Amino acid sequence: QVQLVESGGGLVQAGGSLRLSCAASGRTTDYMGWFRQAPRKEREFVASINWSGGSTYYADSVKGRFTTSRDNTKNTVYLQMNSLKPEDTAVYYCAAGRFGRTVPTGYDYWGQGTQVTVSS
Repeated sequence: QVQLVESGGGLVQAGGSLRLSCAASGRTTDYMGWFRQAPRKEREFVASINWSGGSTYYADSVKGRFTTSRDNTKNTVYLQMNSLKPEDTAVYYCAAGRFGRTVPTGYDYWGQGTQVTVSS
């Protein structure tokens, strides 16, 4: 089992920044992913990172604005979100899985989610 605890969401004005954290405990997996889900929309991929090599992958909608990183000593991954837009408003989830895919079914464990609201 892997337990994931997220923190760092909140309300920010457009153009602002937030940093999300996801602390992992229990069994380890190879990849961590970030997803988001806005009201009445499907959960969508945001970014992923590999624990060992640190390789990252981003959705086109956040490329150049969001950065994911990891601290192996703390078993924590981060999502730095800059130049936020109202359309980034969603519940953000971190997830753990073996393959780092861009679909939710590629992950086995999920955090509780944290709300990010970007006002215009």
